[in-house]
Amino acid sequence: MENGNDISSSLSFNSSLSNGYSAGNNEIDLVVANLELLSLSKLSSSLEKLVVFSGEYDYSDAEIVVEDIPVGVNRCILAARSHFFHELFKNKGNDTNDSNGGVEGRPRYIMSKLVPNGRVGYEAFMVVLHYLYAGRLKPAPPEVSKCVDESCAHDACGPAINFAVELMYASAKFEMKEFVMVVQRRLLNFVAKAFIEDVIPILVVAFHCQLNQLLSHSVQRVVRSNLDYPCLDKELPREIVDEIRSLRVKSNQESELDILEEDTMKRIKRIHQALDSDDVELVKLLLDESDVTLDHAYALHYATAYCNSKIVREVLGLQLADVNLRNERGYTVLHVAARRRDLSVLVALLNKGVSVSETTENGETAISICRRLTRLKDYNEAAKQGKETNKDKLCIDVLEREMRRNPLDVNMIISSMVIADNLIMKLLIFENRVALARMLFPIEAKVAMQIAHADSTTGFAGLSALKSSCGGLREVDLNEIPSEQVKRLQLRLEALHKTVETGRRFFPNCSAVLDELLEDDTLDSLLLEKGTPEEQRNKRMRYMELKDEVMKAFVKDKAESNWSGFTTASSSTSSPTIKDGGTRCKSRRK
Repeated sequence: MENGNDISSSLSFNSSLSNGYSAGNNEIDLVVANLELLSLSKLSSSLEKLVVFSGEYDYSDAEIVVEDIPVGVNRCILAARSHFFHELFKNKGNDTNDSNGGVEGRPRYIMSKLVPNGRVGYEAFMVVLHYLYAGRLKPAPPEVSKCVDESCAHDACGPAINFAVELMYASAKFEMKEFVMVVQRRLLNFVAKAFIEDVIPILVVAFHCQLNQLLSHSVQRVVRSNLDYPCLDKELPREIVDEIRSLRVKSNQESELDILEEDTMKRIKRIHQALDSDDVELVKLLLDESDVTLDHAYALHYATAYCNSKIVREVLGLQLADVNLRNERGYTVLHVAARRRDLSVLVALLNKGVSVSETTENGETAISICRRLTRLKDYNEAAKQGKETNKDKLCIDVLEREMRRNPLDVNMIISSMVIADNLIMKLLIFENRVALARMLFPIEAKVAMQIAHADSTTGFAGLSALKSSCGGLREVDLNEIPSEQVKRLQLRLEALHKTVETGRRFFPNCSAVLDELLEDDTLDSLLLEKGTPEEQRNKRMRYMELKDEVMKAFVKDKAESNWSGFTTASSSTSSPTIKDGGTRCKSRRK
């Protein structure tokens, strides 16, 4: 039989090779396999040159325009690698063609028409094109897949997620099954790590590309979150919102806003609809005819997220909304504006006195939100004459300038992890200062701390805890997540900052003494029983000088303020107990 003859010939061939070259069948198979791999590798490298050197050697016969940039492609290669492109190029009359045509009359296709449901940027398309030509997955370009937050791991920030979403839209539309599987695994990893707002674009791409596993994971994450229905209605397809609502009801996951009385919910929805219609006069009428307020409806949050800047200004002009109100998710209006990154909206809110230093439940400020959502490419883009500066960069610059106006806020410019480090450094300075004040001016310090409610916050380190070692922070709580730590540190820093400012206001001379002491390097080791006899004598002399300075400051403040309730005897300033805790960290006021 023919098949039998083929087999015999094959065996004979292998046998002769075996006898002639002393090689076994397995070795021959391995050689053949290696030759095939080498050949495929060379072919891949050769085709890769068509992409890498396309500008220098242009052999393309069609163009795909991405972000106004024409990209030359070879239709035969794309058609061989993708059924989508095979059908596209086969139908020459496809309406995705640009009527003007490409260079030398070559057919031109517009990416926004090829992938109508989602955005695909230039860098994402080049990664996809590289895979189509060379069969290799190129690393994500850092300029479009990393944010400008230097402390970010870029494993779930806005640019990383958005770039993967762009890859998914392209690979799914172009019917690249292997590529889709790779990107889907990456997006599944993002779902577990990302902030809930950043899961929304993943859910949307899963819906449009019919990725059931990714869609299920994303829906479950949203069900467990506190995203409200006004947000979901604006961001998600109706059938997905209905599914989320059903799952929340079954699992008792609905929020307080979701379970308001039906009449109240209808009134809130009418207010939102009026804002969508740019009708602030109707909003005023709706407020007059019911007991629902702008704050009840989170109307300013809604307008900031979804309405144009003119409506935001008009709602602010009503002066009926609390500009620092937090919604159910702990977001102020400025946090919402930072996610939107609309400069005119940010400026309108800042002009109304919104607090820039407020943090979310995750420990993020408005500036850190902006940074985590801004691509390196957009932030580092050089300004060109006659061309608008990138809006994301402008938003970051405006927020940074606003934060620098407040010396306390300057340490809260960057992301939550860097915030924690900066807060610790700042806290060391403030803790040491307040601890020193409590030793030298106990009555005054107590009054200042009571006014600032500093005793209600958790303290750490400082002179009061430095008998063991410099920088002796309290034991780390392994159960405390970073966002909780940041929030705790910020509360403590705010209280200490207010304590110091209260001291400067009511006890200026005592505060001036503290300023000098904190700059005095000789106090870094003012333990009277330590050192040589001569060193101990010098320390005692400095100790007596310190007592005299402290007493003079106390008496001067008392005289200038005419404190009838204070006496020298009532304060322990006449005998500061420096020897009980005389070392301190070399933290300097800045």
